[in-house]
Amino acid sequence: MIEVQGLTKQYGPVTAIRDVSFRVEPGQVVGFLGPNGAGKSTTMRILSCFMPASGGSARVAGYDVLTQSMEVRRRIGYLPESVPLYTDLRVAPYLDFVAEVKGLARGERRRRVAEVMDRCLIGDVQNRLIGKLSKGYRQRVGLAQALVSDPEVLILDEPTIGLDPRQITEIRSLIKALAGRHTVILSTHILPEVSMVCSGGVVIINKGAIVAQGPIETLVEQFFPTARVEVEVIGPPAAVREMMRAIPGVVSVHDEAITNGAGRYVVESSRDRDIRAEISRLAAQQQWSLLELKRVGTTLEEVFIRIVAGEETTAEAGEDAAP
Repeated sequence: MIEVQGLTKQYGPVTAIRDVSFRVEPGQVVGFLGPNGAGKSTTMRILSCFMPASGGSARVAGYDVLTQSMEVRRRIGYLPESVPLYTDLRVAPYLDFVAEVKGLARGERRRRVAEVMDRCLIGDVQNRLIGKLSKGYRQRVGLAQALVSDPEVLILDEPTIGLDPRQITEIRSLIKALAGRHTVILSTHILPEVSMVCSGGVVIINKGAIVAQGPIETLVEQFFPTARVEVEVIGPPAAVREMMRAIPGVVSVHDEAITNGAGRYVVESSRDRDIRAEISRLAAQQQWSLLELKRVGTTLEEVFIRIVAGEETTAEAGEDAAP
């Protein structure tokens, strides 16, 4: 549904993105992640036909974004990071205007406007001037305009920015519900949001290039090949570390904190081993007081930081090695 191959964008001597390639299957919700200035918004603007690429190709809903841009525009809903709204219009007339521009017939426009106002939780402000709305409400009006034509593809750049916690939860639920019926590419800095709604995995871009992509679980296994267990125990720290390291499958033992005789440790082991029972037996044998023993999951934030930090370290090493 979205096919990107070798996409490049240059602004004079500056290359914003280079050789970007990825694919989003029909009905998937995919997270598009990267630090500030990585090239996310540039890529999304090209996919939405807002500006042309300097090289490469992209197809959305089966149509080329350069040579068939009008066909692409008929099939997408786009929410840019800075939502461009007509602030002198009221909410309902504005959405009706957007629906008319998108080619919806009058009867269908009424139905779709009412539906998206309900889904985006803006029915209570439908008669208010957009310019008088709070930032959160304006953001939801922007999401409503992206949805009003019931597009095949949604391109959402920071859709929950400016919303309060309750609104964020509601919009996350809405985006998650779009899976299957719509193909969605979602850019956000709120990484837990991606874990909650992006069934199709993630694409990570850094310094204009794709550095990782795939299901979140696959990236976790790739960049964090060990399982982690957190242990809090009262015992001689040196002996605790040494004996836990001796457990078969343990890769490393890290001190997190030692206070009032109780030490907190993170024990890493191979993913195919659950070492909690062995740690429990070891504590009993050594007469240590075991206060806590739990698995520690790996978050998308940790994966993202490791990928991006690794790329930056590699780049710096290359620069240092250059003559």
